[in-house]
Amino acid sequence: MSLTLHYHPLSSYCWKLLIALAENGTPFETRLVNLGDPAERAAYAALWPTAKIPLLVDGEQVVPETSIQIEYLDRRHPGRVRLLPDDFDAQLQVRLWDRLFDSHVMDPMQRYVAQLLRPEAGRDARAMSAAVDALGMAYDMIEGRMGEHAWAAGQHFSMADCAAAPALFYAATVRPFTTEHARLSAYFGRLLTRPSVWQAIVQAQPWFAYYPLRQALPARFLADT
Repeated sequence: MSLTLHYHPLSSYCWKLLIALAENGTPFETRLVNLGDPAERAAYAALWPTAKIPLLVDGEQVVPETSIQIEYLDRRHPGRVRLLPDDFDAQLQVRLWDRLFDSHVMDPMQRYVAQLLRPEAGRDARAMSAAVDALGMAYDMIEGRMGEHAWAAGQHFSMADCAAAPALFYAATVRPFTTEHARLSAYFGRLLTRPSVWQAIVQAQPWFAYYPLRQALPARFLADT
């Protein structure tokens, strides 16, 4: 087995790649990364200097960054589900939605949660409010541009949906969806029916106790139902 995933099951970006790997069906090994251990962090940084997770290693090839990792999988280890279409215009739509979920949903969600990891006296209330506002803008943008098709970029599950699932899962604990975002809510519901997405949730369940907004997680996510 040549593919090795360095990851942590609570990480939203790791979910993105875990979902892609599950959809792809290619066998892989996992290595749990503990960035809080100085020696382990140093060893991990020797693989890739940013020491960010996840990291995909294929033999001698080290592949960073989730979108690049998923494109690499699609080309070098094509599986039962193509995560990027062959058509160039369709590819652009997948990449656009992928960027939207990473940059405008995942990023503000992580900025908000990062503030919660600080001592309460050291939190930046303005930054937290800005992150919540940014999520509202992203929700409106998604709602206005989500078509009638089942998945973000069309009728077929793609890299964009791999990005959407963890971004929306955690973002909803920061800024819940409202009735104004009916299409977004319905789309998130469809994501939850995908076995690859639910598998990522189940793998994270033992770690949810460490999530700062665990009290905002619906009960259905806290047990494998």
